[in-house]
Amino acid sequence: MEINFDQPIFVISVAAELADMHPQTLRQYDRLGIVSPSRAPGKSRRYSQRDVNRLREVQRLSHEGVSLEGIKRILELENQVAALQHRVTELTEELARRREPLESRIFAAGTAGDVVSLARGQRPRPRSQAVVVWRPRGDI
Repeated sequence: MEINFDQPIFVISVAAELADMHPQTLRQYDRLGIVSPSRAPGKSRRYSQRDVNRLREVQRLSHEGVSLEGIKRILELENQVAALQHRVTELTEELARRREPLESRIFAAGTAGDVVSLARGQRPRPRSQAVVVWRPRGDI
């Protein structure tokens, strides 16, 4: 059986006990936006295991002397880092999928200074062999 850490299953009294805090402290953290639990249809708070872990982290930081504003900022930055790490993983996987076709292609500078794709073993045409198309600009 797999445990879902994001499943909101704990009522506030149970979450407070698991985090070794008073329920009023959890309400305060919710008002400040430090740990915001899910809401059940009757508007009661429901905490997930991830929320309880976050409450423990808040308590640890608080005991180390970090202010509530500082804790809130730290948690925001940790969320940003996690999101960026997830994005890096996605992009790395996408690059790995694209890498094989890219390795079989070669890029060179075209006659106009643009980048052109060449097949392996093919060389760009020298300038003297380049085809130049002249287009009149019209009346100026």
